[in-house]
Amino acid sequence: MRLWSINPRYLDPPGLVGLWREALLAQGIASGRTTAYRNHPQARKVLEQPDPWGAVHDYLVGVWEEGHLRGYRFDRDRILDHAGGYSMEVPRGQIEYEAVLLRMKLETRNPGYLDDLPLPGDVLPHPSITVVDGGIAWWERPREDVLRRLGEERSSG
Repeated sequence: MRLWSINPRYLDPPGLVGLWREALLAQGIASGRTTAYRNHPQARKVLEQPDPWGAVHDYLVGVWEEGHLRGYRFDRDRILDHAGGYSMEVPRGQIEYEAVLLRMKLETRNPGYLDDLPLPGDVLPHPSITVVDGGIAWWERPREDVLRRLGEERSSG
């Protein structure tokens, strides 16, 4: 399960479709419709928010909008009603970490999408996320290979 903090525009088709499914799962967790994955680090990202349902609602709307722009048939009616207007705070270091993680995934899965992926420090966040100062988020389980690559990109950039 991965609820990307980076803007969904950077995801390739399998990444965006997977994100839609994972965000719907997070919605089920936040709304109490499912108890599976409640302790998963990515679910904690949403559940620890002051308004988990609002957080996942706005997140899902952002994913739906990107899918709609691409002509995908994500069903907007699957997003449960909520007033909206909730922004999750994510530290800049998390955005950079995820940019490197995505780069590594795209290198093997879909290299054609690498041209549209900016350097980690220039990657935009998901529309429902506000970037704050800080390193990698507490809920992330950082991979050593990604941390190594992030350090290399920071020192060369």
